[in-house]
Amino acid sequence: MTEQFVRYTSEIERADPGFEKSLQTVLDNMRRHTERSVDAEGIGVAVRDAHAKGYGLARGEVEILEGLPEEYAQGIYATPGRHEAMLRFSNGTAHTGADKFLPATCGIGLKIFDIDGPTMLEDEADTRTFDYAMINNPTFFVNTVEHYLFLQGLILQIGTVPPADEPADEKRRRLYRFLHDWVTGDGTLPPEEWAWKELGAFLSLAQIKFLNPLLSTYWTMGAVRHGDYIAKVRVAPDQAFADRVVRRTLGVDSADEVFRPALVAELRERPYEFDIQVQLCTDLEHMPVEDVTVRWSETLSPFVTVARLSLQQQDISGPDNLARMDATSMTPWRVTEEHRPLGNIMRTRKEVYRQSSLLRHRLNHQIRREPRNLAEVFGPPVAGTAQLPDTGAGPSATTREGNHN
Repeated sequence: MTEQFVRYTSEIERADPGFEKSLQTVLDNMRRHTERSVDAEGIGVAVRDAHAKGYGLARGEVEILEGLPEEYAQGIYATPGRHEAMLRFSNGTAHTGADKFLPATCGIGLKIFDIDGPTMLEDEADTRTFDYAMINNPTFFVNTVEHYLFLQGLILQIGTVPPADEPADEKRRRLYRFLHDWVTGDGTLPPEEWAWKELGAFLSLAQIKFLNPLLSTYWTMGAVRHGDYIAKVRVAPDQAFADRVVRRTLGVDSADEVFRPALVAELRERPYEFDIQVQLCTDLEHMPVEDVTVRWSETLSPFVTVARLSLQQQDISGPDNLARMDATSMTPWRVTEEHRPLGNIMRTRKEVYRQSSLLRHRLNHQIRREPRNLAEVFGPPVAGTAQLPDTGAGPSATTREGNHN
């Protein structure tokens, strides 16, 4: 069985001579957006240039399963056991307005505690925490830092509030200009390099439905190392728990806030579970590392459950929950070497997430410190009850919007 899976080597990734220069420009643009967001977003604090609006931070537990096949029992999944965890839900855009002006693209940040081994973040090697930053879509819409650079300005437009009295003709022209600029790199690309694949991946986001965040499946999008192999990882709802969700589809025109109230209400009434699943690469041509616009075939390699993520029944309704969420740092590079993110876009995320987090915490006068356990985030658990209310313990912040870094 082992022979069918592609083994990890450092040669899997493709070198990019212009990477560092382009990355620096992306970082400069990110800094400008973050600094301007203090005034531009109208809430008096800095937000990140993606996942700017948070919906809640939940206590949880990850159980790494026993008896996994050897090729799946790799890295942190080689040792069965239970770990404290927390899960943050957010929108995917750079803005914090009413939900009706934001897309259905949502993400999660999962932090698992008490993990052995140094992380891939050189300045945070000994945190003993392990993060996933995921989106409710299996692919991403750019493949290289250069593609991200020429699309960055367009990406930041997503989620901006259109004029209330905008004529239909102008709305249509604005859409056509957006699509033209996306494909042509704002007129900078020759026709043979037009971003058709990236456009197709971007348009797939429009197919995402407005659902209770508990009902979405979340993917790493890019590939990661999985010990001796190469994988993509997803967090998928456990069907038995998903079937019990009452507030399922969301009417975004019914209120300014629809995602957070639905999430809060469900977790107040019942616990919930997700499966953490791994898809191993069997064919680099059809399951590429560097092309993140390609969805890996589940026929070639199905997802296999390696762990369970449990969210206890809890109350995340208070403003202190949003403050804790905002002060929390999540990055796909806070992982061990055995789970190293792979590919050009995943390499881009390392410094972008780190620099964004440092800047945002500084502008918002927040202490940036990686917690060692749930008690350092939420305070000690309330004894003798299944429901653990937000009581005000934990980090303070000046904002109610959460970010993925």
